[in-house]
Amino acid sequence: MHRTARDWVVDSLVFLVCAAGWAAETFGASTAAPVPVWLQWIDVASGGLMCLALWWRRDFPIVIGLTAAGIGAVSNSGGFALIVAIFSLALHRGWRWGYGVAVLAQVLAVPHLVTFVPESIGSPVAWTVIVTLWVLLAATAGLMVRARRQLVWMLVARAEEAKRHEVSNIAAARTAERERIAREMHDVLAHRLSLLAVHAGALEVRIDRARDAQVPAAELAESVSVVRRSAHQSLEELREVLHVLRGPAQAAADRPDDGGTAPPAPTLDGLPALVAEARGGGQQVNLEVAGTSGVSVPASVQRTVYRMVQEGLTNARKHAPGSRVRVLVETHAHWVPPSLTVQVSNQLLPGVSAAELPSAGTGQVGLAERVAVHGGTFERAVREGEYVLEARIPLRSSSSS
Repeated sequence: MHRTARDWVVDSLVFLVCAAGWAAETFGASTAAPVPVWLQWIDVASGGLMCLALWWRRDFPIVIGLTAAGIGAVSNSGGFALIVAIFSLALHRGWRWGYGVAVLAQVLAVPHLVTFVPESIGSPVAWTVIVTLWVLLAATAGLMVRARRQLVWMLVARAEEAKRHEVSNIAAARTAERERIAREMHDVLAHRLSLLAVHAGALEVRIDRARDAQVPAAELAESVSVVRRSAHQSLEELREVLHVLRGPAQAAADRPDDGGTAPPAPTLDGLPALVAEARGGGQQVNLEVAGTSGVSVPASVQRTVYRMVQEGLTNARKHAPGSRVRVLVETHAHWVPPSLTVQVSNQLLPGVSAAELPSAGTGQVGLAERVAVHGGTFERAVREGEYVLEARIPLRSSSSS
């Protein structure tokens, strides 16, 4: 068995204590009953052997325990070593071996105990009971330490399992969020490409007509401009799709087409309806949208803002029912780069501890994933008695889709 530095320190201290007990008995400093000379030599030799054997008690607890039981039948000097051996046996092998060898040791030691009784004790029965209790106490102490170690190991194993489960859940949430975002991007991209095909067809017709009749250059320029803008917007959306799907390598399963029946993607215009729905459910919500007029906010950013407000209202409803919620959506055209900030905050209920606040669950993991797609920052914090979800998202120059 590999021993740590702590194990070596413990084993050294145990050996020194047992060796001190052996020396006290050997040089007559103990209160044990005197024994014949021939038995004294056996006592000293076997006790010293028992002290040395303790160095291997971790590797061979059963062998050392049985050896201690045998030596305990003839040795007073090995008494401390016997106690340690029984303790170690119960610790490493459980109650069957611990108590079994302890009882065996006492059965073998009975003749010695009743024959050589210390003068301070006087009664052989009392002396036998005292030694027996010490040996059983050593086995019990070993079992208690064993139970505590097993409890600690079990708690550590459960904590590690919970951590692995949490990591797995977060990974699954990120994957699901990527798929959901990619699906939304697919709807928008399909819309863009269909418009591009329509305008390209119209441009083709106009060019055919231009061969036979005069078509104003302004009309052709407008058609070309529409095609160019649609192509640019399509490339932007496609770039976002690829960015979303960039992550751990995984097999992408084909998702069935919904035949064009998917609901329209949420936008900033849907926020008042979302807030009205929350108010209808009894929440106190204050919505403030500032600086969005005349500012181009990409459809993908609008969807992220909508989802963040939705998640914030859900958190407040679950963890702080009845509290006032403030929703702020503001664009900053003068920032470099131009950015949009969204903040959802709600008052904390009196007496709510930090442990009871909403953790970074799958919903907030998804929000962080969405904001990261746009190159933004996402934060959740407690500020001045309020729980705050806040994101800052840079705005690229593209028209809303």
